[in-house]
Amino acid sequence: MTRALAAFASLAIAACAPQAVVTIRSTDWRAVATDSDREKLRDWRSAFVDGLSQARAAGHAQEIGAQGVLLEPDAALGGAPIPNGVYRCRVTKLGAQRPGMLAFVAYPAFACRIRQEKAVQGFAKLTGSQRPVGLIFPGDALRQVFLGTMMLGDEARAMQYGNDPDRDIAAFVERIGPARWRMVIPSPAFESRTDVIELVPAN
Repeated sequence: MTRALAAFASLAIAACAPQAVVTIRSTDWRAVATDSDREKLRDWRSAFVDGLSQARAAGHAQEIGAQGVLLEPDAALGGAPIPNGVYRCRVTKLGAQRPGMLAFVAYPAFACRIRQEKAVQGFAKLTGSQRPVGLIFPGDALRQVFLGTMMLGDEARAMQYGNDPDRDIAAFVERIGPARWRMVIPSPAFESRTDVIELVPAN
């Protein structure tokens, strides 16, 4: 596929992406987040470290080391908000919520999109069987805050944030290098202790 065709395909995917279903009562994420998600974000580092410990204990130390700063809890660099655009997003799941589940899973890259949604930014993972959709709010000097819901399978519409705790997602968005960001999802409802989504521009 030529570069021009690839760019057109990315724009076409972004145009048909699902809309964020989060009621914007304020640009302060604390006024929007559920009590459960505020607690998850408060304890994000413990969940991250626990997920790493489980994954290493299960024999995945080499895979973790190969990811460099992506899987280092304190790698956030701060700086300007993540730019709008189309991204390659790669999901890594750390730790397991129950015995017998995999403690480390690394998926290939999927397509994601970030675009302006009035005073905040909208994020959508465009492909795959688990697709976070929501809004990115201003955070602090090191990170932004994502609040959204999980779309599953062939669902065409995202749920309203706050209606189902099993679908709600809270995450930090952090810059970890030149043109490289990550989304840290502590204590997701399914499978893992922490999900880390790497975000790099698609072009």
